[in-house]
Amino acid sequence: MQKPFAITLDLGSSLANHTGSWRTKRPVYVDKLPPCNQACPAGEDIQGWLYYAESGDYRRAWKALVENNPMPAVMGRICYHPCESACNRGQIDQAVGIHAVERFLGDEAIRLGWKFEAAAPQTGKRVLIVGAGPSGLSAAYHLARLGHRVSIWEAGPMAGGMMRFGIPKYRLPREILDAEIARITEMGVEIRLNTKVVDLESAMSECCFDAAFLAVGAHLARRTSIPARDASRVLDALSVLRGMEDGEKPKLGRRVLIYGGGNTALDVARTAKRLGASEALIVYRRTREHMPAHDSELQEALEEGIKIKWLSTIKEAGETSFTVEKMKLDDKGFPQPTGEFETIEADSLVLALGQDVDLSFLRNVAGLQIADGVVKVDANMMTGRAGIFAGGDMVPSERTATVAVGHGKKAARNIDAWLRGMKFDAPAKHALASFDGLNPWYYADAPKTVQPQLDMIRRRASFDEVVGGLDESNAVFEARRCLSCGNCFECDNCYGVCPDNAVIKLGPGRRFAINDDYCKGCGLCAEECPCGAIEMVPEAI
Repeated sequence: MQKPFAITLDLGSSLANHTGSWRTKRPVYVDKLPPCNQACPAGEDIQGWLYYAESGDYRRAWKALVENNPMPAVMGRICYHPCESACNRGQIDQAVGIHAVERFLGDEAIRLGWKFEAAAPQTGKRVLIVGAGPSGLSAAYHLARLGHRVSIWEAGPMAGGMMRFGIPKYRLPREILDAEIARITEMGVEIRLNTKVVDLESAMSECCFDAAFLAVGAHLARRTSIPARDASRVLDALSVLRGMEDGEKPKLGRRVLIYGGGNTALDVARTAKRLGASEALIVYRRTREHMPAHDSELQEALEEGIKIKWLSTIKEAGETSFTVEKMKLDDKGFPQPTGEFETIEADSLVLALGQDVDLSFLRNVAGLQIADGVVKVDANMMTGRAGIFAGGDMVPSERTATVAVGHGKKAARNIDAWLRGMKFDAPAKHALASFDGLNPWYYADAPKTVQPQLDMIRRRASFDEVVGGLDESNAVFEARRCLSCGNCFECDNCYGVCPDNAVIKLGPGRRFAINDDYCKGCGLCAEECPCGAIEMVPEAI
């Protein structure tokens, strides 16, 4: 419920602001940066599209969303939503389920056949994108909107990159991925499958490309030196997951060991269960607190019966068994061997120890710098070779699909500016809207909407999607939980509390203005603004 209001002036506040003819401060409306927007790797205006969603204008909300992210139905499923970790509402009850509303809008767009708006007039410039993963697709979308001809060269048989070959269907149904890729190609983006770039410089010169964006995913599995008597029983995680996509399902056996602690290790373990394994055991060198996998995926895996052997490492692979050594953490948190061993019977071992990028196609590119397996880029995403940009897994960054989407957008804007002989200057950001600038008592308690989940029997026996989406009523409710941090949402509070009728309503969507001839500078409007969108500033002398 809203806090009841009575017009009672605080003397301390009045004296501080010198009300009446002594006014030294006056109220001004401000726009601040919501923490969700700041935390989004794709640079979405989350608060902006939530505003339209809560009013039921889903088409407009989707259009605002895809200004920055062309694949909301996909990202609403696979993004680890750092926006929600930053959400101010989390300090009241629970964070707004931003990813769930994003997924709803993306699914609505697919269901109703919404299309992107027409692109800008053609510039005559051609851009090569290497890799049809999240970063490449994002860059292609934004470049096409800007009027450039885009051709994606993809080494694999299908577009999607790690979204397709690294994320199981129970997390991302392929019809959803295909629908959002198709919408990008309908803009005129060309995707050439089974087309591996062997020599980048030759490809650019022979096909007359004006610029290139490198967006190859980390498809090379890392190995480790584990003595193995039967190497055929040791597989890598990416080959297992890729096998699920190209039709050659891996033969893992009834008991499967998975070595690693990331999200890929969990995906392989859960996949093994669905393929009929009676036991899938993850062996991890450290503790749960150090595990890089996300909590939500870990919880789902544990629910499905995945077992984890903490503080352990695999030392040797025998013919029918594996030798595991117990570890202990030193005072710096690093695992150290103990000399204590045990034997575990298993049919196969899957290594999920991380991935690297194949950079061999860059060997003839002059000026391009490579360090620690990634390509160095400047603040504009351009490499040391003018006109060649890079992003996603190829550059130093966190390797997530949403980060890759953000790289694609940023690169596209800088490529566009470079092709026009200009420099892209990102607009300055507003000050952050912090929780202490809000009046949370104005917001009613509204627990976060829980997304439905597939029943456990079907989860363990099929690749059907585990987490369901929100229906329309739940999506609207969830969108309305947004606090509109730092930005006026026309609640009329300032209009109602002003004792001098100094607040002027400008009409729907136009917010308010202050009549300085009436305002005494009492500060009531600023103090009672729920979202912190009014500040008292020194009066000009």
